[in-house]
Amino acid sequence: MSNQVINIQFPDGKQQAFSKGVTLTDIAQAISPALRKKAIVGSVNGTIIDLTRPILEDTQISLYDANSKEGIQVIRHSTAHLLAQAIKRLYPNAKFGVGPVIENGFYYDIDIAHSLVPSDLQQIEKMMKQIVNENIQIQRKEVTRAEAQQLFAQDALKLELLEDIPENEVVTVYEQGDFYDLCRGPHVPSTGKLQHFKLMNVSGAYWRGDSNNQMLQRIYGVAFASNKELEEYFVFLEEAEKRNHRKLGKELELFMFSEEAPGMPFYLANGQIIRNELESYLRHLQAKFDYQEVRTPMMMNQRLWEQSGHWDHYNENMYFTQVDDQSFALKPMNCPGHMLIYKNDLHSYRDLPIRMAEFGQVHRHEFSGALNGLLRVRTFCQDDAHIFVTPQQIEDEIALALKIIDEVYKVFGFQYDIELSTRPVDNMGDTELWNQAEEALENVLTNLGFPFTINEGDGAFYGPKIDIHIKDAIHRSHQCATVQLDFQFPEKFDLTYINEQNEKVRPVVIHRAVFGSIDRFLGILIEHFGGAFPTWLAPQQVKVIGVADNHQGYVQQVVDALQKEQIRVSIDDRQEKLGKKIREAQMKKIPYILVLGDKERDNQHVTVRKYGQQALFEKTLQQFIEELKQEIQQKALSYKGD
Repeated sequence: MSNQVINIQFPDGKQQAFSKGVTLTDIAQAISPALRKKAIVGSVNGTIIDLTRPILEDTQISLYDANSKEGIQVIRHSTAHLLAQAIKRLYPNAKFGVGPVIENGFYYDIDIAHSLVPSDLQQIEKMMKQIVNENIQIQRKEVTRAEAQQLFAQDALKLELLEDIPENEVVTVYEQGDFYDLCRGPHVPSTGKLQHFKLMNVSGAYWRGDSNNQMLQRIYGVAFASNKELEEYFVFLEEAEKRNHRKLGKELELFMFSEEAPGMPFYLANGQIIRNELESYLRHLQAKFDYQEVRTPMMMNQRLWEQSGHWDHYNENMYFTQVDDQSFALKPMNCPGHMLIYKNDLHSYRDLPIRMAEFGQVHRHEFSGALNGLLRVRTFCQDDAHIFVTPQQIEDEIALALKIIDEVYKVFGFQYDIELSTRPVDNMGDTELWNQAEEALENVLTNLGFPFTINEGDGAFYGPKIDIHIKDAIHRSHQCATVQLDFQFPEKFDLTYINEQNEKVRPVVIHRAVFGSIDRFLGILIEHFGGAFPTWLAPQQVKVIGVADNHQGYVQQVVDALQKEQIRVSIDDRQEKLGKKIREAQMKKIPYILVLGDKERDNQHVTVRKYGQQALFEKTLQQFIEELKQEIQQKALSYKGD
């Protein structure tokens, strides 16, 4: 090391002098050997780097262990390299694509002649553990492009990636023993730091996601900071599988799919009841806030989509057809139709805000490999609203939209996070208007006291947006509701209103969805509640079972009383044992089972078995009806899944 001294500032603001060229490993050792052992990676002036990189100037540093967000990301990326090294040892002719970090783990795309099967993954994992035990040092090396081309001369995939590195960017290779990879890094100091991982499965993947390219084999794996977290992940997977909406959808007879309409759900009677309840709830809530419900055509002329900008930004996801020698498209969004409705009349500033809502069926092309039950479909119902406002009304209307979203999500017991997504690279419109729109959204969130994070560059092409990410019962995150501010569509559709000075001026449009896709929201609800819906949503709310045939008269009397109050009820009068009838009703996750025998008939009572509870309750029929009606009206959550 040089005798020159540099100042290192720690996260607590304290400073200490070190020799120029010191590494984060050296600094960690100087603080304590225990810290050096725990440290996985560090940062210099906010940039994440390897612990072994020399520091050449005064700087601020941080050190991260395996339990930090930064540390686990690096562990997962390094485990992808560990996977590649193991494959290279087992299959020396393997070629490698990319190996990024994904949620909970990583994957690596590889090109080998052998078609991998589950037993191969076991062998690869065994080799990975051997390399971990070897505790091989991982080294970063800067190379020239010529040197990199020579290193990867036999791997066309890596050469293609090399070509994409900008000319002004340093090319780096990471080397661990007999393996090296083209990579920006950073990585853990040695393979011994990679202890807690599991290979999950292998699938096909087109190189760089392009179906015109060759098919590679993609190996998925998970990695965690501790064995306890790894074990907890598999418990989570087991719970998630029990709640899988495709499995429960079939068992509870909610929906189906057919090859005659791939990716397009068919709703069975039970599923349609839930959809109707969801729509009815939001419809009544919107009516309280003066929303006008409209309906627009399913298919509109291509020139409309060109005018809206969807053609330039979205045409590869749209379905087209020819009618009378003209090109039409199934709508992927409801926005343009609402613009046409607004433009159908003259408007004064006194008319605004105009809150226009639609439960509109939209169609979007998704690759077959991306389809996932109700969570990713090719047609879905979007609870769209477009609010036409004056500039002065923007913040109040965004606040109102957020309050509606908050009220709805509280009904389902969802906690949520808020994300403000800003101008994307692929945008349209004036930068000044974008800045104004982003500032308005930020002001509303700040004034309401809602915590939020900034998601740079992820706004819609026509404006910034607020995205709501809900957490389900097993803590998975789903993006559903959105509020988007749009100065572009009023320009594109020449929308106007007459202001106080009797001048024609542009309104501003707020795009708003609460459920987002009702289909996707239903899929989330099925998994959130484990199929055991709250009573107001349940397709069947009450199952009535008579102990014997001579109780059927009272059974019918109870059913008639419930139906009179519009409670969804059915009778199980099959010639089966009572225990079997009760078990099957419980398997269907029906909120209430009423068992009626001599005592109940003679006293005009009902014995109530509530789903998820062992205790039985005896009540008068009228008491049960009143309590049930109150529960339905209040949309109470008396249980949350199994």
